[in-house]
Amino acid sequence: MPVTADGTAWPTVAELAAEEAELQLTGFDNDDAWRLGVALVEEARRRELGVVVDIRRGDQQLFHAALPGTAADNDRWVERKVAVVRRFGHSSLYLGQVCRDGGTTLSEKYGVSEADFAAHGGAFPIVVRGVGPVGVVTVSGLPQLDDHRLVVEVLRAFAAD
Repeated sequence: MPVTADGTAWPTVAELAAEEAELQLTGFDNDDAWRLGVALVEEARRRELGVVVDIRRGDQQLFHAALPGTAADNDRWVERKVAVVRRFGHSSLYLGQVCRDGGTTLSEKYGVSEADFAAHGGAFPIVVRGVGPVGVVTVSGLPQLDDHRLVVEVLRAFAAD
C-alpha cells in the first residue's frame, strides 16, 4: 500500500467511498455555500496555506476565493477536478485511486481528455441526503492528498453543525 510523505497510508477506494457516504448534508443553499467557503478559507488562513476554494451548486459558482500564493493555474485545476466529480459523481481523489489501482489513467479508462479532467484530490461531491449530488466543493494549491484532506476535514465539521 502506498504511503504519503507524512508516513500515513494512502486512502483506499473503500475508505474514500465511506467518506462520501458519511459526508452527506441535510440541505445545501447559497447561505450554506457561503458558510462552508468561509470555513475553508479561515482554516486555510490559520494554517497559512495558499489555496483556491471553490463551491458550486449545479452549474452556478456560489463561492470562490484565491488566497495569497495561488495563481490562475489553480483555477484551471479547479475546473478539471470539478469536471471529474460532475461526470462520475465521486471525489476526484476517489477516481484517481480507482485508476491507480487499475494501473491506468482516467483518460485511458474513460476516454476523457486530461486537458479537461483531473483525477487528482481536492474536489468532493456535495450530496444532500435523500436528494443526491447537488454540487462540488474544491480546494487547489496543495499536494492532492492535502487538498482532499482539507476539504474532508472542514466538510466533516460543517456537516456536524
